[in-house]
Amino acid sequence: MNRFILYAMMGALPALAAVEFDAIYGDGMVLQRGRAVQVRGTTDNPSEPVTVQFNGQKVKAEVKGKHWQAVLQPMEANAQGQPLEASQNGSSATVQNVVVGEVWVASGQSNMLWRLNQTPGNAQTIAQSANENFRFYHSEPKVHTSPARYDAALLQRVQEKRMYEGKWAVSSPASSPRMSAVGYYFGQALQKELGVPVGVIHASLGGSNMLAWIPRDVVKKEYPGCQGSDWVKSKFASAWVRGRAQQNVGPGGDFALHPYAPSYLYETGIEPWEGFPVAGVIWYQGESDAEILDNEQNKKLLKDVITSWRDKLGDEELPFLQVQLPRINDKSKLRAYWPEFRQVQAEVAEELPAVGCVVTMDLGSTNSDVHPPRKVEVGERLAATALSMVYGKETAASGPVIKGFKVKGSKVQVSLDNAEGLKTTNGAAPVGFELAGSDKEFAPATAEIKGDKIILTADAVKSPRYMRYGWSVFMEPNLVNEAGLPTAPYPASDGKTARKDRKKRK
Repeated sequence: MNRFILYAMMGALPALAAVEFDAIYGDGMVLQRGRAVQVRGTTDNPSEPVTVQFNGQKVKAEVKGKHWQAVLQPMEANAQGQPLEASQNGSSATVQNVVVGEVWVASGQSNMLWRLNQTPGNAQTIAQSANENFRFYHSEPKVHTSPARYDAALLQRVQEKRMYEGKWAVSSPASSPRMSAVGYYFGQALQKELGVPVGVIHASLGGSNMLAWIPRDVVKKEYPGCQGSDWVKSKFASAWVRGRAQQNVGPGGDFALHPYAPSYLYETGIEPWEGFPVAGVIWYQGESDAEILDNEQNKKLLKDVITSWRDKLGDEELPFLQVQLPRINDKSKLRAYWPEFRQVQAEVAEELPAVGCVVTMDLGSTNSDVHPPRKVEVGERLAATALSMVYGKETAASGPVIKGFKVKGSKVQVSLDNAEGLKTTNGAAPVGFELAGSDKEFAPATAEIKGDKIILTADAVKSPRYMRYGWSVFMEPNLVNEAGLPTAPYPASDGKTARKDRKKRK
């Protein structure tokens, strides 16, 4: 009889040390090229050494208690799937088909969560989605925030922080339908242009507020009135967010046990990736926080999301590419301050290094649907911004950007950057410009393209002083450059103040 079977029958077989990888490591994953890569896991036998092998490297792990960690030296991109193995005293664990390339995080609200199979007309895209060099880690939310009270099982899941379930998958018609549509189009476009494996790590949640995505130590220091259940009564909780939390938790419930509670989504969706190197972040969020008209508060929240993620992910200038809020044909109070929030996003992009702001004013809904269907262009514009900003590619990534204006009598001459081939999409005059005199009473302006400049007049404003562009919740913009990219919104300015602010931010 085989002696191992005999030992087992006798109960005398020595227990082998079980070595395992942490949950973020899985078959089909992508490791970031050009950076030292942490590989982490657990063991039942801390006294025995753990060895990690991958791509010709053999590394001894540091073991502390039941946790071990090894560091792989920086590697070049490699599309050949290889095993990643951890071994210890006869016990081993293996992650199969691991490649090396570019890894990005995709996060935010429901427009980032919005799946490929929810997007109209995507049947052919899904059928043609097979790409061995594009991989996706989809953190599937198991608790949503629909307007209904959580049952005991959901409350327990929230309490135990079992918010997400995820795994790595190679892009295929079987795996792509539940991928984030924006993340999918971003990753596929990036992979095509870079020619190396690309992985997208996705974790988002519909309606989520920025405070839920900020680490707990930062919240404790910067937002002291937002501990425990008190957050729901704070000035940082919009009426919609507060109302949804109340619907989910119910009367007398513990608001600390809600996905929108401070730090909750960071801890469940992003914290497991701390120390895992990534190339950057794409972020589509703001619809909830935009309900609050407080630019300084929203700027602080957004900056704290960016800087805290950079700190926790180990890269002080980690690229962070935002999707600027699009248009929406909704006159309700809920959307009234979207122009101001777009300004917040644009200013944060100017004030922090390696932060982008992708204009999508032309891609939003023509009705009141907060989920505009055009996700293809959003993902591709994010990819173009990454290619230009992060990878130094000569790619058209920005539409016209107003840099200032001069008043000449009753006329205003507007200067723009990225204005090569300035034109309108419909052959009509540009729309969306407004002028005002000293009284700041804005009136629509007639606009005329003159080369790379715009000449404005307004019958109702004989002595213009202030100008703004795209300052509305909903519009149908038509001013683009030769790349067909839209003009960025421009807040009310007297020109001189705008130039001073621009120089100060630089």
